[in-house]
Amino acid sequence: MRREGVPNVAKTYLVGGAVRDQLLNRASHDRDWVVVGASPEDMLLKGYKQVGADFPVFLHPTSGEEFALARAQRKSAVAGVPTRLLTDFSKDVTLEEDLWRRDLTINAMAWCPETGALVDPFNGQQDLKDGVLRHVSYAFEEDPLRVLRVARFMARFSGQGFKVARETLSLMRSITTRGLLSTVAPERIWAETHKALQEERPSAFFQTLRECGALRAVFPEINALFGVPQPEQHHPEIDTGVHTLLVLDRACELSSDPMVRFAALCHDLGKGTTLPQFLPHHQAHELRGSILAKQLCVRLKVPNDFTELACLTAKYHTVTHTVKTVSAKSIAKMLERLDAYRRPERFEKFLLACEADAQGRTGFERVEYIQPDIVRAAKKAAEDVSVKDLLAEGFRGNALGQALHKARIRAIYLAVQSVSRSRIRDNHLEAGPVA
Repeated sequence: MRREGVPNVAKTYLVGGAVRDQLLNRASHDRDWVVVGASPEDMLLKGYKQVGADFPVFLHPTSGEEFALARAQRKSAVAGVPTRLLTDFSKDVTLEEDLWRRDLTINAMAWCPETGALVDPFNGQQDLKDGVLRHVSYAFEEDPLRVLRVARFMARFSGQGFKVARETLSLMRSITTRGLLSTVAPERIWAETHKALQEERPSAFFQTLRECGALRAVFPEINALFGVPQPEQHHPEIDTGVHTLLVLDRACELSSDPMVRFAALCHDLGKGTTLPQFLPHHQAHELRGSILAKQLCVRLKVPNDFTELACLTAKYHTVTHTVKTVSAKSIAKMLERLDAYRRPERFEKFLLACEADAQGRTGFERVEYIQPDIVRAAKKAAEDVSVKDLLAEGFRGNALGQALHKARIRAIYLAVQSVSRSRIRDNHLEAGPVA
């Protein structure tokens, strides 16, 4: 670890994720520093720029790295006033007090650049070796978002055998039961979710939230999928919630794009609202799912590009699955709604989410899914329809638009028939119907 950027005031320590990742031999993109025994005035005199008012954080004058003053949480003790935690960042705050208020023991270690010593007052190094995510203290509750943060670390480390400590999972349940997650701003929830979608195994994020009850509180549309049956011949895993996480896992194998992964996650939300008398079938779940995806995205203030792809995937994924038998008119409508001709990149992301759905089923993980090739051929055929030829035939205004639409439907029909026959002749095994 380099000493570059360490200020010549008091004592400075590298803390948090950078220390953890160094011990794991993982690359770390950000470095956080804590300064013990200094005041804001000391930092400013050394040329640091203050960027935090409530909790002073300073930028190094040349490296731009962040240096925070050590902080501690102290209980107020004023007669007649309810006890509350106050933040203290005075010179007498110790390093151990600063580490005590952090979320997990594996993030509550510090490295001294002067001596090279590791400061580990809460046995984070041992928890790191044992693969345990354990909260440091009751200060964990000061920010309920930490429930999602622990789940995100499971998305990152569960593949390496990490588990959440029993007492930490119990505390996460308590935070959820007391309704504290409702106090977290939706933007922060989405930011944590967006990070989780970029981790190695995002499904572990949602599974961990489910284990502590937080999935129901934060993502009720996803939570509603668990326990909902599907036809066993199409879905050997039966449970729609299990299928959804399998689809997310497959999406992660197909793409690192969090937008694709989110669309895959939201594709079947409508199945959570199917009336019991119609189960295990889910007619018209696509439209219901699109509405629910929009509801989820509005509530969490999800960016528009994520929202649009999620809603489109929920509404049109079965058209792609049934492209060989559905009408050319339906395919043309799907391509128009996807804005596939003008937004080819989003179109490809949509097809990846559809492929994840088809292969996110027990026993179908590696079965070929040829439908995207057919849809691409349909799109190409529609694009090749010549407007100039139609103009030469005398079509103008609304009549031109209607003629173009009809010509594209005809071209789509011929392309689907041609590609389907070609693939059958090649004896390609495919994933089969997806209900």
